Amino acid sequence: MKRTFILALAALILAGCSGKAQKSENQETMVKDPVPGTDGNKYVPYDQRTGDEAVVYFTRDLSAEGLIKAYEKVNGRISGKVGVKLHTGEQNGPNIIPSEWVKALMEKDLQGANIIETNTYYEGDRYTTELHRNTLKVNGWTFCPVDILDEEDTVTLPVKGGKWFERMSMGSHLTNYNSLVALTHFKGHTQGGFGGSNKNIGIGCADGRVGKAWIHTTPGQPNQWDIAEEEFMERMTESTKATIDYFGEKVCYVNVMRNMSVSCDCEGLEAEPVVTPNVGILSSTDLLAIDQACVDIIYAMTAEEHHDMVERIESRHGLRQLSYMKELGMGHDRYVIIDLDNGGKRITAEEAAKDLKPFVK
Repeated sequence: MKRTFILALAALILAGCSGKAQKSENQETMVKDPVPGTDGNKYVPYDQRTGDEAVVYFTRDLSAEGLIKAYEKVNGRISGKVGVKLHTGEQNGPNIIPSEWVKALMEKDLQGANIIETNTYYEGDRYTTELHRNTLKVNGWTFCPVDILDEEDTVTLPVKGGKWFERMSMGSHLTNYNSLVALTHFKGHTQGGFGGSNKNIGIGCADGRVGKAWIHTTPGQPNQWDIAEEEFMERMTESTKATIDYFGEKVCYVNVMRNMSVSCDCEGLEAEPVVTPNVGILSSTDLLAIDQACVDIIYAMTAEEHHDMVERIESRHGLRQLSYMKELGMGHDRYVIIDLDNGGKRITAEEAAKDLKPFVK
């Protein structure tokens, strides 16, 4: 009760960070009365983008071996104490990355690392640390330490160049780590349209009571989820930027395109049925490039294959995640895909999406 009161008080004191941000003396990059961007429901084809190309690795091997293969292409700068940011899911959630895959990866390449998580903003199986730890056991996350970052306290990290926030509130344990591996189940998302590495970090590292509230809720009104569409995408992305700026070059990203419901893993057994085909595993050291490549692969599918996912992305204006990452200098929306199954051949998103098999549960 005491901790809840302290966190609530902190939220009230710092509520200005969650409302329309004012330019401060020490943060000239802040925008007074920020206005959300637009066109989060409009897909930009590859040939209409500009800038340099990043590298994204790709394998169709959806297994522990495929996960290891993809990760080992991007782990060159990962050192020191490593946090593996993973969505561990609600109890018995059917679509999360299989725990045995993660166990194999960590035993081979990440010995001594911790899985890192935060408590949820909504009341559910992971709302408190006690509930969260029970859920971890149910879902099989028992083979290594799981650090619930906001178990004890919070810390704020600067948002460089943001327009909604000067700082973002995170679980305090985040700063105990030297490197971050974002291991992400790519899927749809009820609020964000899609959930890739950006969502995994931006929502997943923000603490459950303060940071997530700043992203999701306008203070003083009853709707917990009132911030939506472009403004939500921008707030979430600024939270991500605070984290990846903290880790600098010691961060990499792996996206698993498997069991892709239009629902987030937060919905557990209530998630919408999967109708999108499985694709494979992607990895990169470029955040925007990996999420953009996953979205491009979705759009490259046939109309029947991608109908539900595209509808979810566009109806929530989720594409603003990508354009705002580019505006904030968080990576490149142009890239080359290196096909790890065919000797490092360069392929396109269209080739990665070719001849996909219908999803089988």
